[in-house]
Amino acid sequence: MCCCGPCAMYRRSALTLLLDQYEAQFFRGKPSDFGEDRHLTILMLKAGFRTEYVPDAIAATVVPHSLGPYLRQQLRWARSTFRDTFLALRLLPELDGYLTLDVIGQNLGPFLLAISTLAALAQLVIGGSIPWWTGLTIAAMTMVRCSVAALRARDLRFIGFSLHTPIN
Repeated sequence: MCCCGPCAMYRRSALTLLLDQYEAQFFRGKPSDFGEDRHLTILMLKAGFRTEYVPDAIAATVVPHSLGPYLRQQLRWARSTFRDTFLALRLLPELDGYLTLDVIGQNLGPFLLAISTLAALAQLVIGGSIPWWTGLTIAAMTMVRCSVAALRARDLRFIGFSLHTPIN
């Protein structure tokens, strides 16, 4: 659902067809300038083009070197995920089951994680301890999602995405 900017390649003919829509991104009536790679991917999918994952592709990119910029990047990406999910809702029935599950997980996962964390904090304040099942539930949800991705990509490195859960 998101061909990451530094790794993505597009046919010129496909990009030319969608350039006006891509350059005029609006959300709730306001210009939007974040999540452009996810937005372009969804425009491509809506136009009937395919995306392809190439596991041996290599690209260079700039990444944040400290926590503050990294967290701001993650917030921008989360906003993009939520915004572009609304654009992609009509696409979900046409996508394969895994992509549909992934889109749902990207949107419900952080919400459920926040509720679980708040419930654990309430239990800590009220009862003096955090229930063990809260941590186990969060870890299980994370490992299932990352394991499915690792199996589909045939690459165990995808299990490493479980380390991203606390940042969510």
